[in-house]
Order: sequence, then structure tokens, then C-alpha cells
Amino acid sequence: MSKFLVAGILQRETIIKVNELPIKYQPVTDNLQSIHSSIGGDAYNEAIALKWLGNSVDFFSLIGTDDPPSIINPQSSDIHIDTDFILPIASDTPAAVIFCDKTRKQQIFEDIKDLRDCEYDLKPFLDELPTADMVVFSNANFCRPLLQAAVNGGKKIALNIRNFKHETECYNRFFLENADILYLSDDNLDEDPYDFLKYMVSEYHPDVVILGQGADGVIIYSSKTDTYAHFNSVKTNEIVNTVGAGNALFSCFLHYYNKTGDASYSIKNAILFASYKIGFMGTSNGFMTEKQIEDWRELIWK
Repeated sequence: MSKFLVAGILQRETIIKVNELPIKYQPVTDNLQSIHSSIGGDAYNEAIALKWLGNSVDFFSLIGTDDPPSIINPQSSDIHIDTDFILPIASDTPAAVIFCDKTRKQQIFEDIKDLRDCEYDLKPFLDELPTADMVVFSNANFCRPLLQAAVNGGKKIALNIRNFKHETECYNRFFLENADILYLSDDNLDEDPYDFLKYMVSEYHPDVVILGQGADGVIIYSSKTDTYAHFNSVKTNEIVNTVGAGNALFSCFLHYYNKTGDASYSIKNAILFASYKIGFMGTSNGFMTEKQIEDWRELIWK
């Protein structure tokens, strides 16, 4: 069992299934079982997935003053996250509405409230830091001091930047410069993916970069072999909802890579984990067990 510290945003999340995006206007749409509300957010989803895979996880995040930290453990969840590091100091808990269609397109509306102006108390993070095998960050503003502390402590650092844009690169530079393992999505990419990855490697020198490409799979760079490799997506489940698939993939990769140091082995397992995840509604459920991953890997990659 490994110990991960995970820091970033959690949010109240409403997922709405629609026939296609963009949405055609009509006053009322009656569509049974099309709206799902839960707790989500990149960091929360990663904490849940890492805990599911058998790791010890401390989750550091901020919520609104009117919400109890127990919101991270809904009664419907089989996974329990310690609430000691969920601080209710924001004006309100961040929220998101996510529209997704049958072709895996998504349109996301996010409201992070006053989180950009909130500061996380560094002491509880510093208390737990020495025991961590790896620290996982999203690029929330309150994570900056925590990231610096992890750098000072010599910890392995993983970073998820879901919506990378060159125009906001200066905001993310501090995060990127200190990431050992980096996950990015091609959602906003308007350049050749290999050229983009080569730029990220030459500019920031991470050990591993994963570029999520949705239905097209992933491209991964490993400094150990100095190679770029593409892996196709696989099908283990019918697609119900793709929200949170990238978080699932990243978490599973970190779980196996921390144990084995083998990027190819880890990304194959992660692809399986994410492919199963998209057969479930909600971002924080629908996870494979390690035994299921092993069985599917033997079936697909003999």
C-alpha cells in the first residue's frame, strides 16, 4: 500500500446527458435518468480512485462555510475519505454543471466561487508530508504553497492540468516546472499532439507526460526510455458518461507506476480502469478492482 497526498478542488457537480452538443433550444426537455448530482472535481475523483485501489489517501481541499466536511462521503459511496483536511473557509463550495452527449463531447460550466482568494492552512499538510510516497496536485491557486512544501520535502509530484492553454501557461508555469508526472488533456489542443508533448518535455523536463485523447486513447512520454508511445482506447463497458475518465486514468497510472516504475505496464492498466469507469453515471464511482484489471490486461495484451 502506498500513501498519497491529494490536493485540489472538490465541487458540487450536476451531470446532464443530452442527445447532442451544442444543445438545440426548446423550453422543456423531458428525459428520464438524464440528470445526476453528486460531489466531484478532479482532485476529489483522484482521491477516491486511489483509495479504491487500496492506497492510503489524505485529501486536502476547501469547501464553503455552510457545508460540513462530511459532504465528501455521501451515503451511496463505498469509499470513505478522512475529512480532517477538508477546511470550510470558502464563501461557498465550488459547483459545476456538465453537459455530455453520446459522442463523448462535453460542455462544462464551472463556478469556483472565491477559491482563488482562499489560503489553505499549511500546517496539517506539513504534518502529513513526511509520510507520503507521492503528492498529487491540481492547479488550484491554494495549492501553490503546498506544492512548494512538497518540492522542499523532496517528494515525487504528480500534476493534473485538464484544460491546458498556451495563453494561460504563465499561470501554470510554477506547477509545470515542479511536476515529475504530468497529465494533460487534448481538449483545447490545436497543434500536433507529438509536437505539443515534445515542447512540454523540452520546456519542463518531467519524468512522464500523459496526454489524454478521449476515444483516441493516450500518448505517453517516459524519460527512462526517452520515447513517445501511443496506446489506443479499449472497450470494457458501454459508454454511459465520460466525465471523470481522465481522473480515473491518471489515478490508476499513479497507483501502478508508484509500485512498479514501469510506464507502459501502468498506462495499459490505467486505460482499462478508465474504460470501465465510463460505463457509470457520476465521476466518483464505477471502478475496477485490481483483479479485474489483471484479467482484462491478460485478455487484451497477452
